[in-house]
Amino acid sequence: MGNAKILVARELRKSYGRAAGFWSGGGDGRFTAVDGVSFSVLAGETFAIVGESGCGKTTLARMLLRLIEPDSGAVEFEGADLLKVGGEELRAKRRQMQMIFQDPFASLNPRMRVGAIVAEPLAIHEPELSGAERRERALVMLKRVGLNEDAMKKYPHEFSGGQRQRVGIARALILRPKLVVADEPVSALDVSVGAQVLLLLQELQREFGLTYIFISHSLPVVAQVATQVAVMRAGKFVEMGAVEDVLHAPLDGYTKELLAAVPELPRA
Repeated sequence: MGNAKILVARELRKSYGRAAGFWSGGGDGRFTAVDGVSFSVLAGETFAIVGESGCGKTTLARMLLRLIEPDSGAVEFEGADLLKVGGEELRAKRRQMQMIFQDPFASLNPRMRVGAIVAEPLAIHEPELSGAERRERALVMLKRVGLNEDAMKKYPHEFSGGQRQRVGIARALILRPKLVVADEPVSALDVSVGAQVLLLLQELQREFGLTYIFISHSLPVVAQVATQVAVMRAGKFVEMGAVEDVLHAPLDGYTKELLAAVPELPRA
């Protein structure tokens, strides 16, 4: 495993205007979703961000990929400041950074066949490829995630949740990215189906040399997949370190509370 930093986040902040009304509670009318978060991710590792719903995990994930703009701070990917690049340079960086979404149904176009869904990033980023070449690459990737050739002609609603997540993974990996942000990729799935998807993600990481940022509210899932973990609460990281240290010898009171709610954690 290489030890070069592939991604560095510095003092990221994002706030939103609160809805006016009785519960807005005065103040400046702003809600801070991410509050001065800094961390770095090494190439080849799985960096997990764990916390309860509404703590800012997804907002942070989307800022890392510049799907939303931070109010302040910096994001460096392979040494380039992502917030300062645009146009062709941003497109080139974007193809190296892909996202797997929590809800595989909502993230797939219901009017497109699965073969076209998986091949679509190639049409955008590698327009020189012929339609046949795109289809062939899509088929290879679908097979790699455990789906067969019949899947190419079907629509998303014809698949189970676990199969749809495999389609989402195939689409994310078709460009052979270096960094994948997985936002609660198994939380919408049954435990047994989710376990199979986690194993697939680990296999693909080894095969393609991927770096993962893994967003989750589940400590058992994090214990299974992560090398490093940050515990997030109310927009801040309250604890960060090697997964063994944080999950088996936590320092922060909030981390201890989260762990107390879990019957037993698997050892990495």
